[in-house]
Amino acid sequence: MSRPPVVVALAAFKGALSAGDACRAVAAGVRLALPAVETRVVPVADGGEGTLDALVAARGGRCRGGLVHDPLGRLIEAHIGELPGHTAVVELAHASGYERLEDGERDPEVTSTRGTGEQIRAALDLGATTVIVGLGGSATTDGGMGIAEALGARFLDARGVELPGVGASLGRVARIDTSGLDARVASARILVACDVNNPLFGPRGAAHVFAPQKGADASGVARLDAGLRRFAGVVARDTGVDVAALPGGGAAGGAAAGLVAFLGATLTPGAPMVLEAAGLPAALDGAGLCVTGEGRLDAQTAHGKAPAAVARAAGDRGVPAVGVCGQLDLTPRGVRDVGLVAAFPVNRVLAPLPDALELTETNLACMGAAVAGLWGAGRA
Repeated sequence: MSRPPVVVALAAFKGALSAGDACRAVAAGVRLALPAVETRVVPVADGGEGTLDALVAARGGRCRGGLVHDPLGRLIEAHIGELPGHTAVVELAHASGYERLEDGERDPEVTSTRGTGEQIRAALDLGATTVIVGLGGSATTDGGMGIAEALGARFLDARGVELPGVGASLGRVARIDTSGLDARVASARILVACDVNNPLFGPRGAAHVFAPQKGADASGVARLDAGLRRFAGVVARDTGVDVAALPGGGAAGGAAAGLVAFLGATLTPGAPMVLEAAGLPAALDGAGLCVTGEGRLDAQTAHGKAPAAVARAAGDRGVPAVGVCGQLDLTPRGVRDVGLVAAFPVNRVLAPLPDALELTETNLACMGAAVAGLWGAGRA
């Protein structure tokens, strides 16, 4: 009797393997245990870091490099993903992330998302009509000014002097001129993966919640929050879009609000959007088992993380989902709450972290074989 396909849909194991490499390792183990079983590999992500690599691997796309500006205005090379169907993927962290900065350089009052806007422009140059933007890991609190600036918008002070798209400019913007905005934006579909509901300003806003980890001190947080509040009023007056109370508008230092106001973007939960774009629903059709996971499964997994979204999608189709991870910090009930029938840490021996990371690929393959063997025995 032939067995149904096994879907392998893992996110990245940070510091060890990309989502694609992790999936391929597990799939190799499955085939070792059950050579006749079809494996369907679907690398996944939650809309944050790793989204570009996962979608390029899942859809057979390719990475395109180009020169853009980092958060401090230095030229760097960063990549976007080109997918079939005139779709592109831009990961904000690639150009505007904190990993582009040294520790002493972090200051959200002087950093900008300009490089991300340049990447969106590059995506349009490639003919993309749909652009998926992954947020997360930003070094900025500029309300998306930098993105809009790179696409032709101008931000002017009370004297008509053009301001740079950085956090310190937020409170000085008196007028926004969008007449020079790239005309292609109007006909493009901009989908923003956003898993937080923080507003643009206020106690739960971009400055108070996120700016301290980007290098802002207490006075800087106060200035940024006041600037975002004032900026929202100017945005509403000059664009007709009210982002003051937009759920999720505070994501990535307010870049989410700017993307909505200036580019007409749609904010959507990250993991489900990425799974759809990666082709997971089709891969699950007719499957008998789904293996998912990432570096760590814990209490946060149920809150917007890719493995939980994969488990829900599999469960909706009656496909049992098993989790594999480097670290498992869930009770049996927690595993079930995530939607998994079982979860297993892959490390086979106690080892220092560097050694464990080095062994991740081998351990995933061994775990893939073990899970497939158990599943196969149960169906014999």
